[in-house]
Parts: sequence; structure tokens; C-alpha cells
Amino acid sequence: MADIHKVFYQIPGKAIRVCVTGAAGQIAYSLLYSVAKGDVFGKDQPIVLTLLDIPPMMPVLEGVVMELQDCALPSLQEVVATADVQKAFTDIDVAMLVGAMPRKEGMERKDLLKANCKIFEGQGKALDQYAKKTVKVVVVGNPANTNALIAMRCAPSIPKENFSCLTRLDQNRAKSQIAARCSVPSSAVKNVTIWGNHSSTQFPDAAHALVVKDGNKISVAEAVKDDAWIKGDFITTVQKRGAAVIAARKLSSAMSAAKAICDHVRDWWFGTPDDEWVSMGVISDGSYGVPEGLMYSFPVKISADKSWTIVQGLAVDAFAKEKMELTAKELVDERDSAMSFLSA
Repeated sequence: MADIHKVFYQIPGKAIRVCVTGAAGQIAYSLLYSVAKGDVFGKDQPIVLTLLDIPPMMPVLEGVVMELQDCALPSLQEVVATADVQKAFTDIDVAMLVGAMPRKEGMERKDLLKANCKIFEGQGKALDQYAKKTVKVVVVGNPANTNALIAMRCAPSIPKENFSCLTRLDQNRAKSQIAARCSVPSSAVKNVTIWGNHSSTQFPDAAHALVVKDGNKISVAEAVKDDAWIKGDFITTVQKRGAAVIAARKLSSAMSAAKAICDHVRDWWFGTPDDEWVSMGVISDGSYGVPEGLMYSFPVKISADKSWTIVQGLAVDAFAKEKMELTAKELVDERDSAMSFLSA
């Protein structure tokens, strides 16, 4: 099936080009509307969406394009739907790499890594060749950390700092658990940290988080008054939340994942408040003893120029250190396996 190209209006030089891969999938179905209507880049920012998926999904993408048109969104300037990475990635400002090979019944972990290595090697090379060198890349498709690392390795002309993976969903899950425990809105919970891999070894850390209650900022420990919960059920609930959603709806998280992608990119684009940080999977510089060169989730602050820095100087006790090392070890193993599958 041929590409689909709809131009609704044009303001030369004003639009941001945003590519979403896996664009016919369920996460993208929630994500595309939010991006197109201005939830990420602002209501007055014109958007050109490029939608990439595999050839068999092109008829589905045709329906998605129809729906985007029927939303009558004033910020959506143009849509291109294609199975061609060159057309999808040329001159893009932001890449939301949602599509990946899902784990199928009977598939071993190494087979999943191998299949995704091929996908993200190809996409990394395409980004290197066709995207703007300032492109901001967020990888969502799992295993997200290692897929992001592969894409980064295969795009040497794009700064390493421009690659990230999504752990904002885990952060949002953690915030919502604390908010419910403290009977406050989730917006009243600040500086929860997700360390490590977007997997069941991740470490949701509330040690430095704050709760705004009755106009005062207090520590989560003071607000919750239950250390066993903070070091027990809180952590395991966040670690296993994705599996719990799948068990309940027989499909993986989509609406919440799309919301988290929007949060991640919006903060990257506009910056974080001075006294707050967010969690992003970024390339490690050795901070907190994490092996250099891993794609690892850290607490980061983002400036108005879209550059992020890892928050330094946070106290790490023995409990936290053990969990941070455990998830780092998993990422080292994933990296080593994935690198063995890369083309020579």
C-alpha cells in the first residue's frame, strides 16, 4: 500500500516534525491525539506527524490518519504515514520510538533481544542518516533501555545525550501510589526517583521525595509513617504494575504509557522547575557507581535549552545501593547480549 500524505495547512518554517513508530499500535492510538492537540509542545505550535509502521499495518494507519483529520485539530498541520524509514525520519525534531517486537509465547529472552536489536540497529542508522542532528529520541519499545542504547550506538553523528528511554511511566506509577497513600493529588508528590532498568528490577525510590500537604513540603517518610510499606509493597507494586495491567485487561499499558511519553517529552522540551527532577533513562557517566555507558534511569533536571543533567549528591544507603546494583547488573547482561547481535 502506498504512503498516505495529508496536508491540512502550511506555515513555512514553523512546524515541529515528530515521528511516532509503531504508529498503528495501541499506545500510539492514545499518544497521537495528545501530541497533535498540543499537550506536549503547546496549543499554538504547529505539528507535522510522521507515522511509521510495518507494511501490513498500512491499512490500519489509513484509518488512524482519517481519525486525526476528523479530530479537526488546529495545531496539526500535516500527517505522513509510511513504512519507509527515510520518509519517516527525514528532518525530524523528535522521535518517539514506540514500536518493537513484543515477546511471544515460548520466546526466550535472547530471541526477543535479537529481534529488537535488528529493529533498533536499523532505526538508529536511519536516524543518523536522515534526522536532524538535534533530534530528541525517546525509546518506549521494550526492552527500552537496551533498545535505546542500540539506537544510540548506531547513530554516532547524533549526540549521545539526545537519546533516552521511558521510565516516566514508572515514576507516574510511583507518584500515584504515594499520593493515594497520603490522600493528596499526584501533583503534590515531588522528586520520586526511578533507578535503573524499565523492568521488574527497577528501583522506585521515595527516599528523597516530598509531599506537599496542608501547604507544607514534608518527606514521604514523614507523610506515610510506614517504612515497611516504603521499602516493601510500594516498590513491588510499581515493579509489577505493568504485569498487573496485562493480567486485568489482557493488553499492556497504553493510555498511561502514552501519557508518560507526553510528560517525558514535554519536560525535555521546556525544562523542569528548579527544585524538581524527573526520571529518564539516559546514558550513564558513572554517577552513583553505575557503569559508564549504560542506558540507566536517573533523576535528572532539564534546563530551558533542552539539556539534562543527572542530579548529584543524593544520599544512597545500603538498601538503595543493593537495588541500584541489581538493576545495573541486569542492564549489563542485556547490553552484552545485544551487542553480540549487532552487525559487524
